[in-house]
Amino acid sequence: MTPSAAPVSGKRPILPSGLGGEARELSLRILFSVLIGLLVGGVGVAFHYGIDIATELRQAHPWLLWFLPLGGLTIALLYRVCGMEKDRGTNLVLAAVREHVPMPLRTAPLIFLSTILTHLVGGSAGREGAALQLGASISSKLGHKLGLEPGAGRILTVCGMSAAFSALFGTPLTAALFALEVVHVGVIQYAALVPALLSSLTAFLLAGWLGVAPTAYAVSGLPALSPLSLVQMAVLGGLCALLSILFCAVTHGAGHLYAKFLPDTRLRALAGGCLVLLLSLLDGGLADQVYNGAGGNLVEAAVNGGGAGVEPWACLAKLLFTAVTLGAGFRGGEIVPAFACGATFGCVAAPFLGLSPSFGGAVGLAATFCGVTNCPLSSVLLAYELFGGGGLPLFALAIAAAYRLSGYSGLYSEQRIVYSKSSPSQIDRKAE
Repeated sequence: MTPSAAPVSGKRPILPSGLGGEARELSLRILFSVLIGLLVGGVGVAFHYGIDIATELRQAHPWLLWFLPLGGLTIALLYRVCGMEKDRGTNLVLAAVREHVPMPLRTAPLIFLSTILTHLVGGSAGREGAALQLGASISSKLGHKLGLEPGAGRILTVCGMSAAFSALFGTPLTAALFALEVVHVGVIQYAALVPALLSSLTAFLLAGWLGVAPTAYAVSGLPALSPLSLVQMAVLGGLCALLSILFCAVTHGAGHLYAKFLPDTRLRALAGGCLVLLLSLLDGGLADQVYNGAGGNLVEAAVNGGGAGVEPWACLAKLLFTAVTLGAGFRGGEIVPAFACGATFGCVAAPFLGLSPSFGGAVGLAATFCGVTNCPLSSVLLAYELFGGGGLPLFALAIAAAYRLSGYSGLYSEQRIVYSKSSPSQIDRKAE
């Protein structure tokens, strides 16, 4: 977010004019933050359970994968009927934060239903992109209804993003900082830090009270901090940077290819559903489902040191499933599939570097997340919240290497990279 100028005529700050005082303003911001945390957190919990139920149904009834083409067509028709065929997904969220662009409230039920449908029929997609859109659409609409001036409205949108992310993943610190860091790489609007944290923590507590356990993994084989381990981390981080560039290029490229050859979104969804179904059949049949869904199974197997699906080609297979799914118009997110790609790659590559497969999987996840999102601080907090504090300096080095070497690629074309990655100079360019 960029610092806001004087309030726009006709708009009001987050508190009514005349109530005055920094303490009063802070109190009202705290109130809004908690309310957003409760409202969006509650929706996030419902979304979490909806996806879990859809996933369990699909795994119990593998024949549901036969409905992939129909599921894709249904999603395309839903967006067409609602006048959102050209919806920009998470990119619209970033624009809403940066420019105080209003997000249609219908985004929330659309992304809610379509993401659950994607998981039900076996598309390879995550849930975090949907979470950001859910939280941002609700809080953005509220900000505009209240007539808040742009600066206060942007803060409210950030609160919604962090609350939804936190409720789904159980990583409140990562959620708050990611919502601040992802919009402008190199610039953080610290005025939104307290509200974002409060919304995130409120949603986290609400999710826990409603039975949503936070995501966490036990990592084994942590190396000691030494000159050798520093070199190993720098190399692994650099390899994850290359993986992140490939991930962004393939996912973006798939969307461009679909649009070029199948401009009708309905045909695109049908074709994409057929392709994902074909990939599933070739991979071992409908009951296998290693690469369908978000990819949490792959992350768990990789961080445990290997298992079902963690083959040398696993990261490429998951990338292919994800690109074909999202490019066709199925809804969801790219981050959990990127987790899976990074974790499986790190698990396979680690022994060649003299590292534990479990530790390599954990580092691969965090470093690849950084490479695809350009958010190094959030990535360090993610490593801490998912894997504990052990080996955190080594995680940080791998993440720093991935950030530096991943260039200006990124999942979100609306993301602004304000400062160069190679020198302390301002460039202000969009992610590629």
